[in-house]
Amino acid sequence: METQETPIPSEHRNNIVGISLSPDGGTLASGSRDGIVFLWSVTPPSVAVEPVTLPSTQAEEDVNSDGVVNIQDLVLVASNFGETGQNVADVNGDSVVNIEDLVLVARAVVNAAGAPTLLDRDMEVNLTRAEIHQWLQEARQADLTDPTFQRGIVVLERLLTMLTPKETTLLPNYPNPFNPETWIPYQLAESTDVSISIHAADGKLVRTLNLGNQPVGIYESRNHAAYWDGRNELGESVASGIYFYTLTAGDFAATRKMLIQK
Repeated sequence: METQETPIPSEHRNNIVGISLSPDGGTLASGSRDGIVFLWSVTPPSVAVEPVTLPSTQAEEDVNSDGVVNIQDLVLVASNFGETGQNVADVNGDSVVNIEDLVLVARAVVNAAGAPTLLDRDMEVNLTRAEIHQWLQEARQADLTDPTFQRGIVVLERLLTMLTPKETTLLPNYPNPFNPETWIPYQLAESTDVSISIHAADGKLVRTLNLGNQPVGIYESRNHAAYWDGRNELGESVASGIYFYTLTAGDFAATRKMLIQK
């Protein structure tokens, strides 16, 4: 009588009741209700891990990468004025370090301090003498002897000189002709009380803008020039025509013409 060998099963034929993984993760044991245990070799598939580049949280205006935008970044940009090519002080990436980079950092410093954004007549950031003077004081108080830092201070000093008018001047209003509003720019060579009076062509006083005591500086930006909404003292819109505006600043007085065109 021939003996027939029972074939060894290659898979469970009853319900699996337990699974266990070896400590090294290379072998998987499975047991079924019929008492048979299988050992399975486990080879984890190789997974290509793509490198992940996390976005930088550093502000572009943080030129010295110390985690804060402050006077030292401003001075560092100023110290690299005129440099071309790749440069950490080239904040806007146009391959030249100039007033635009200084202004970008200055704006960040101003915003970080909670002050309003400074805008010129074309809605671009504009530096003022008062701010440069303050930044210079802070830079000098830092008392750093680094030649780069000292060069930045010199540039700021020159910029301060550029923003210090040699004489008080009344400038043309803009836009002109206008409807319904306009800005009246001026420059002050000394701190004084400032007012602007607006008269009609017949000499009748239409409106007086009392601007109070103003420090030395250039008042040309929309944020700093005198503003007239084209209304008289009663809040009524004035008619089209020629008007005259007079700046009174201490002993100084000057008059210019403007046109409302509706």
